[in-house]
Amino acid sequence: MKKRLSSILRSMVIGGLVATGVARALILLTASPVPDPASGRTEPSLFAPIISSNWDYITPVQAWLLIVLLAVTLICVAGWPIAAWLERRADAGANRRIFGRQGR
Repeated sequence: MKKRLSSILRSMVIGGLVATGVARALILLTASPVPDPASGRTEPSLFAPIISSNWDYITPVQAWLLIVLLAVTLICVAGWPIAAWLERRADAGANRRIFGRQGR
């Protein structure tokens, strides 16, 4: 039996949320409290409150990784209810056909 598109999108949404959370946690856990002499960045230690307002602890590659993960997840979130609605409409249309007298 073929898997429905809405089911695939639902799995991708859940997987995207988990992957984004794991990536964010790994970025935060690898942040160092020691300033980098080359770039001058001071990376905060673990889960300091300053993280929410200061993005100096994240590298451009890490930022793009989070942007791509979030964008794919948001696209799947938007597509999931649309796919479910279209599938429901198709199923309702298939059940509406009357076999036998053909409307006589």
